[in-house]
Amino acid sequence: MLRVGLTGSIGVGKSFVAGVLAELGCHVLDADLTAREVVEPNSVALERVVAEFGPEVLQSDGTLDRTRLGAMVFGDAQRRSMLNSILHPYIIARQDELLREWEAVDPDGIAVVDAALMIESGGYKRFDKLIVVHCRPEVQLQRLMLRNSLSREEAERRISAQMGQQEKKQFADYLIDTSEGFDDTRRQTEKVYAALTADFGSRTTQ
Repeated sequence: MLRVGLTGSIGVGKSFVAGVLAELGCHVLDADLTAREVVEPNSVALERVVAEFGPEVLQSDGTLDRTRLGAMVFGDAQRRSMLNSILHPYIIARQDELLREWEAVDPDGIAVVDAALMIESGGYKRFDKLIVVHCRPEVQLQRLMLRNSLSREEAERRISAQMGQQEKKQFADYLIDTSEGFDDTRRQTEKVYAALTADFGSRTTQ
């Protein structure tokens, strides 16, 4: 199975690309779903988060209050780094478990893991290929303001809290520019899928 990482900064259209790859037949895993799974009630990861950040990050039913936790770490790089250091090992372990399951049933398939912080966490090194989704900065800003109902200042703050697009692009095996909308992005994604299929096919015949 060919293992592919899919990443990109906030507001660049990564989810749309992931959806197209799924339509084309890839096995696609959203890291956000894995992140929710590993902090389910009574999980070790959740216990560690509570021990570090306090019981106020729990809702009355014992589930993680992601909004409250997010507010605690968003403007604090040190606390955000601490949270990531707690959760990433559990998230990566769960992802790898799912990848092994997919490979057992579809060894010739393509598995795509969609994760925003793949480069920052170093998780991208586990993959055979890396796709980085990007767009023009002004397009990113407008999309984020519209999607999340944010002011320009708040959107700019969220963007600046992440690794810049130009830096992420340097890690890419494939780049997809979503600046020109859905149809153009779909065409680029189909080309990348064809390239991945050809690359994997050449490996298996060697």
